[in-house]
Amino acid sequence: MADAKVIPFDDDRSRARRRPSRPDEPSGPETGAAVRALPGAREVPEEAPERAPEDAPEAPEALEGGGADEEPGAGPGRAGWERRLAGGLAFLRRRVTGEYEVDEFGYDAELTDQVLMSLLRPLYEKYFRVEVKGVENIPEKGGALIVANHSGTLPLDGLMMQVAVHDHHPAGRHLRLLAADLVFVLPVVNELARKAGHTLACAEDAERLLRAGEVVGVMPEGFKGIGKPFSERYKLQRFGRGGFVSTALRAGVPIVPCSIVGAEEIYPMIGNAKTLARLLGLPYVPVTPTFPWLGPLGMLPLPTKWTIQFGEPIPTDSYPPEAAEDPMLMFNLTDQVREQIQHTLYKLLVQRRSVFF
Repeated sequence: MADAKVIPFDDDRSRARRRPSRPDEPSGPETGAAVRALPGAREVPEEAPERAPEDAPEAPEALEGGGADEEPGAGPGRAGWERRLAGGLAFLRRRVTGEYEVDEFGYDAELTDQVLMSLLRPLYEKYFRVEVKGVENIPEKGGALIVANHSGTLPLDGLMMQVAVHDHHPAGRHLRLLAADLVFVLPVVNELARKAGHTLACAEDAERLLRAGEVVGVMPEGFKGIGKPFSERYKLQRFGRGGFVSTALRAGVPIVPCSIVGAEEIYPMIGNAKTLARLLGLPYVPVTPTFPWLGPLGMLPLPTKWTIQFGEPIPTDSYPPEAAEDPMLMFNLTDQVREQIQHTLYKLLVQRRSVFF
């Protein structure tokens, strides 16, 4: 396996001492993948155009039909299949040899684009039939903090928001989600979350990503939002003490409110097995109309119709650096973001024809 090359983002040793160790975080040559500095993988290297000079034959065009070496009767369907097969084999070769890059948080842009997004897209397009509005409110470049409501018992809303930004933003931006500690202690989930660009929900990590020009997503309601009973659906819980506002002010990036309708009904939570939750070390164990009564089948989410709307950005670059320490400003901006999300939720609910259509 190829040796890894480490390109440090900056010399931030104090961060490593303060933050708990992450066993899955790339730490050197044993990862097999090159570690690149932020920002992320969508930037095209300057030397890329030199790979395919104009006078060199391009394999995709030769496969699309009309080439001298193409077998008689070979149509565009076969050419597309051959291209996909060749691309898949090249992808596997890079994974085996370690010829791919991850950033300092473990984000693997190639795996996310070619595998993880492809797995989530049928759920996004066919099952939940997500409608996206206002995605142009996310800046085309530079950092931005997306703040959204949280619901649905399982955090599928964050994943659907990630697909929405990736597939619908004009610049094809990637959303880096801030996740709870629980995500990074679960086997398999931990590794996949890192590869998809998620990182620990702490101000330090968020600020590093924002200063690097990334789009970061946070759901301040946390477990209070995702685990609230069905009777309190679409009623925002407390947004904490404004930590996300302080982070945005320090980084000087806009805050983009985001409202998600449809996730509340995928697992209607009518009860909570609190004793079992304490024994398992979980924030809650949901009881729904289908779970645990139908066993594993009860874990299938209901096929609700979703709408994700990104609101007008709230700029923060006009505030002085010391504004991040002003508790009254934190309270006012936090309340402004919360009220904008809540108002949009009510508006979308009034416009919704049905939960499922």
